[in-house]
Amino acid sequence: MQEGKWIELRKIDWTDEDGKDRVWEMAARKTTSKGGIDAVAIAAVLKHPSRPDAVPIILQYRPPIEAICVELPAGLIDEGESPEQAAVRELYEETGYGGDSFEGRVKVTELGSTVVSDPGMSKANMVLATLEVQLKEGEEDPKPHLDEGEHIDVRVVPLAELYAHLQAFEQQHGYTVDARLHHWAAGIELGKKLFGGGSEKL
Repeated sequence: MQEGKWIELRKIDWTDEDGKDRVWEMAARKTTSKGGIDAVAIAAVLKHPSRPDAVPIILQYRPPIEAICVELPAGLIDEGESPEQAAVRELYEETGYGGDSFEGRVKVTELGSTVVSDPGMSKANMVLATLEVQLKEGEEDPKPHLDEGEHIDVRVVPLAELYAHLQAFEQQHGYTVDARLHHWAAGIELGKKLFGGGSEKL
């Protein structure tokens, strides 16, 4: 099977539930951390003194789908790094929220379990980290700190309007929404309908 710098292709010989021998083709990352987790996605809730809670999302072109994808900030976990550390680092790099100017104002509030993205094709996995970022009145939006070759457009969306914004990105702009972000937003939207989401702050 072919190998790349970051991903390798494998064939798996296995026996199914009917006792039949089969072969399965799959992709695997070469960068999986020692903890067995590939990456972290970041749901960062921005807490402002006088505005509703908001969340930064990112837009970037993804060659495999030949389209701009709307996503949560995310990234691979570096060697020797915990998922929490990776979440704080990636949020800073991709959105600018973090670093010295945000010292003590960024915290991880929850770390989800390890989930797989496309188990029929790959064993790639990630965790969802929920962060809170405390903003100050009159503070300017920070600038991302991107690696060379990264091109990311950051959008800050009110959390209560997230699902509607994603629909607009799809229907009006032709962008593709990443499954993790879509499911997270859909869960929030369903919660509003089931439990009454009248609060602007959520």
